Amino acid sequence: MVNMDSQALEKIKELLSKNDKISIAIGKNPGIDEMAAALALYLSLIQSGKSVSIACPTEPIVEVSSLVGIDKVKTAFDSNASDLRVSFPDRGDIEKISYTREDGFINIIVKAGEQGLSFDERDIEFKRSGADPSVVFIIGTPRLSDLGKVFDVESLKDTTVINIDNKENNQGFGDIVLVSKDLSSVSESIAALISSLGLNVDIDASSNLLSGISKATDNFQNPRTSPMAFEMAAMLMKKGARRTTGKDVRKTFDAIEERTPFFPTTLPKKPEDKRERKRDDNPPDDWLAPKIYKGSTAI
Repeated sequence: MVNMDSQALEKIKELLSKNDKISIAIGKNPGIDEMAAALALYLSLIQSGKSVSIACPTEPIVEVSSLVGIDKVKTAFDSNASDLRVSFPDRGDIEKISYTREDGFINIIVKAGEQGLSFDERDIEFKRSGADPSVVFIIGTPRLSDLGKVFDVESLKDTTVINIDNKENNQGFGDIVLVSKDLSSVSESIAALISSLGLNVDIDASSNLLSGISKATDNFQNPRTSPMAFEMAAMLMKKGARRTTGKDVRKTFDAIEERTPFFPTTLPKKPEDKRERKRDDNPPDDWLAPKIYKGSTAI
């Protein structure tokens, strides 16, 4: 199990045990790291039997389109199980309200008084009641304002907010704050959280997290890459995470090729032996002529 804030971890475990409806929010224009972390948490919670919705105020960019589960990201929290309330301005000009059923539709009829209705269609409000999530994980988002209409402070005042991030400018909002500036990615933080909670991490969730960590750390070559990133990457690969492809891998190969090889590809030149005779390409004319050598018999 990965070391995390034990008190925060116990609170999150308790919240998950008591609540089946969980929401995950990501700030506007998220990168691969933030979106990968949020989707991995979404996939793990879904597998644990929770009803989970995930929302981002902006449409996903092409960069994150290959992440598993990206089609589940909406611009607002799912509210299928809630009631729909239609509100009309009450200015004393409505005489009667009734409804009819016709051709598969319910028609609400607002009968005007003698002076007519003082409002038009733009003044009518549609709101779902009982749709607010009980727990919201806010991933990689420094400010609540980055969530836009996804997070309405007034309607979510009774919601428990869990803030998970690694950015230095995070404002520290929320009921449970897991913000560590020492971590190189928010994906490694989510990987550690999922592991500590004992949630299942399948190949899809693992691949998302590995992609997020790889992107945030420049394929583990950024000097600020934390030890946690390597630890979580190893765990995710054991879970079957697929390696990243494309230019990130190309960058890794290029970096490896630029390094000095352990074994030299060419042997160093042998130092010249000064004692070795120099070759003479022009021998004397009598070089091949017969030679007579005379010895001495003197004792």
